[in-house]
Amino acid sequence: MKPQFKQIVTIIFSIFLLSCSSDEISSETSDSPIISIPKIPLASSIKYLALGDSYTIGQSVCETCNYPQQLNTSLEAIYPETKFSLKIIAKTGWTTSNLISAINEDNPQSNYDLVTLLIGVNNQYQGINFSVYEKEFPELLNKAITLAKGDKKNVVVLSIPDYAFTPFGTMFGGTTKISTEIAQYNSFAENYCKANEVTFVSITDITQKGIQIPSLVAGDGLHPSKEAYTLFVERIFPKVKVALQD
Repeated sequence: MKPQFKQIVTIIFSIFLLSCSSDEISSETSDSPIISIPKIPLASSIKYLALGDSYTIGQSVCETCNYPQQLNTSLEAIYPETKFSLKIIAKTGWTTSNLISAINEDNPQSNYDLVTLLIGVNNQYQGINFSVYEKEFPELLNKAITLAKGDKKNVVVLSIPDYAFTPFGTMFGGTTKISTEIAQYNSFAENYCKANEVTFVSITDITQKGIQIPSLVAGDGLHPSKEAYTLFVERIFPKVKVALQD
């Protein structure tokens, strides 16, 4: 057999094999069922409690612009058959000690389906010894779990925003000290949450774009804007959805 003829036969045979393989793949694909994951229905009513400080109430933004309100609204949109109610225990300037006192005074019932916690920036800002946070954050987390019907999977802890990246923060002449101290608080909270199998969501990096993206800072030059809180919710929502459906 001549070399040229051998080459032609080899090429034709290869094309035949590729054609068969392609047909098999096409056949398998067309016969494969399309799997859809159904949305798991929630209870007829869901109670949500948000614990924190100015970052929770949304200082300097509209009443419905803070992250708890936006999260509640997002849940209502996804689950229109469920009635959602939101309670906020938070105030501008509150430290961990203030929040503990407020919870004890309010004495809410331990019947919440979801509890979020964001606290600590005022401990840092007021120069309170870090040991206070080391003692009181675990206490607050345990309170949050108790209020969430004793179920830690229904508790979500948010990291502390970094106000060094705001016009207010830059007035201190540098961001290193603020950012380093905020990171210490967040590291402790995250490690404690992981050790106790509680969901921790970091949103600090969003706020660290405040100088680069001014729209992430509220009009007071210090707190997160509505846009920033929307980004918080985008990051929190998947975790909350899983917790509520579990």
